[in-house]
Amino acid sequence: MSILDLFSLTGKVSIITGGERGIGLAIAKGLAEAGSDIVIAGIDEQNLETAAEEIQALGVTCMAVKTDVTDEGQVRDMVNAVCDTYGHIDVLVNNAGSGRGKAAEEMSEEDFKWVMDINLTSQFLVSKAVGNVMLRQQKGSIVNIASMSGVIANNPQPQCNYNTSKAGSIMLTKSLACEWAGRGVRVNAINPGYTKTALIEKRLSNEDPILEDWLRFTPMHRFGVPEELVGAALYLVSDASSFTTGTTITVDGGYTCW
Repeated sequence: MSILDLFSLTGKVSIITGGERGIGLAIAKGLAEAGSDIVIAGIDEQNLETAAEEIQALGVTCMAVKTDVTDEGQVRDMVNAVCDTYGHIDVLVNNAGSGRGKAAEEMSEEDFKWVMDINLTSQFLVSKAVGNVMLRQQKGSIVNIASMSGVIANNPQPQCNYNTSKAGSIMLTKSLACEWAGRGVRVNAINPGYTKTALIEKRLSNEDPILEDWLRFTPMHRFGVPEELVGAALYLVSDASSFTTGTTITVDGGYTCW
């Protein structure tokens, strides 16, 4: 077997939450190019439909399922639908997430819980539902999209809810990896830095001065693009990383080096 064969996902089925846009869509397309059939789960029906068409154009099947990943019942229904259609699940990328920054002394309980639910609770719920399938199969790979904000407190914006949720994502990754390592399921994480998603594009269009700080604190002095996370994701979900679990790959232009 050649080294390139280890990266092939032919015959596999991959679920990507929040796969209808941004980082999730880039990863979904990358895994599709590697041969995997794709399931994208999200809440934006219009974008789900458009994304599914783009992914299918790459020569694989794509199933789009409207799913609120903070709702355990909807998550369970989504996983059952995937199993009914494909019969197995090989890869899960927990990408769905969001932020709602505010100074801690002004942050409401609702603001804190909302971010925690989307960024952390959802990863537990989807990992639990998909993990039960993978454990029965005795094989599978889960990748949680965490953030460099899980290991540092970003300057200058206040966002204790977001930082805490991403730190939790990293520890959830390690905990699940330890629990499931002996049963064929690997769990890893990726820590993106500042990446040109809709949030940054909006700030760029508004000439937000905070962007100058973000670039100044990044040694490479530029933003990443979603496609620059695909290589790390493909490595972690493929057989090329068969002895890798409980680890986190940081893709941040050097931000956390300082």
